[in-house]
Amino acid sequence: MSINTADWIGRSETTTDFVARGPFDRLAALLDRERESAAPPLGHYLCFLPGAAQAEIGEDGHPRRGGIVPPIDLPMRMAAGSRVRFHADIPFGAEVKRVSTIAKLEEKTGRTGRLAFLTLRHEVFAGDTLCVTEDADIVFREKSGNAQALPPGERRLAQVSRTIEPTASLLFRFSALTYNAHRIHYDRDYAMTVEGYPGLVVHGPLLAMLLVDHFRRHRPHDKVATFDFRAQQPVYDLAPFTVNLVDTDTGADVWAAGGDGYVAMSGRIGVT
Repeated sequence: MSINTADWIGRSETTTDFVARGPFDRLAALLDRERESAAPPLGHYLCFLPGAAQAEIGEDGHPRRGGIVPPIDLPMRMAAGSRVRFHADIPFGAEVKRVSTIAKLEEKTGRTGRLAFLTLRHEVFAGDTLCVTEDADIVFREKSGNAQALPPGERRLAQVSRTIEPTASLLFRFSALTYNAHRIHYDRDYAMTVEGYPGLVVHGPLLAMLLVDHFRRHRPHDKVATFDFRAQQPVYDLAPFTVNLVDTDTGADVWAAGGDGYVAMSGRIGVT
C-alpha cells in the first residue's frame, strides 16, 4: 500500500442530513412492511448518501476516492461487515450529523492477492443525541477476475427461515434508494466480465437490512440494541436465497444463505 497508515488513523469528517419520511416509506414498501414511526434499525443507511458529481464517478460506479477514504491502490472494494450499536431512535424530521473517523487501516495478502482493510467508525447524532455507533469494515482487493472462486463455506439449520427472490427490480430499487451506483448490482456484463462474478451481486447493506427485518417480523415486540454482521461470500441474483435465525438468550443468531444453501452473511442481534 503506497500510503503511510499512521498518517490516516484518526482522520475524521462530518456530514449532515435531514431525515425525510419519504425514503423510509419507500424502504418499508421494498421490505413489504407497514410505515414506520421512526427510522428503523440500519435506517441511517438511507442518510448521508454520496453526492459526487457525475464527472467524479469511476468505472465501477463508485465516486472516485477522496475525502476520508485513503488513496488505496487497489481497484475493487466491498463492505465486509459492521458492528452496530443503536442508542436511540432517529426521528423523522430530524437534522442529523454523522462523524466518521478512520479507526483501522491495514494491508494483508490473501488467496486472491493483496488486500487492504479499512474500518470507519460512524457516530450518528440527532441534535445532541447519539443515536447510532457503527464500526464499518471495507475491504479493497486486486482485480483478480476470480471473484466467484470461494470455498463453499458452511451450512446451518435454522429455526425460522424466509425465502427472498433477488429480482432485478429489488436490486434496482435498493440501488436507487441508497443512491448506490456500483455496477455489480445492476450491470450484468460489467459484473461478469470485469469483476469476475457469475451474476449480479445482492447489496451487502440490503442483506443486513433483510436480516434485521427477519428478526423484527419474528419478534416484533423486542427492540434491537446491537447488530454485528460479517460478509462471508457474495449472494447472486441467480437463485432465491434465504434469511434465517435461531433465537438466543440475548437476541438471535441470524444469517443469509445463498442459493446453494451456504452461509453468505452471518450476524448476531442483541435486544434490550
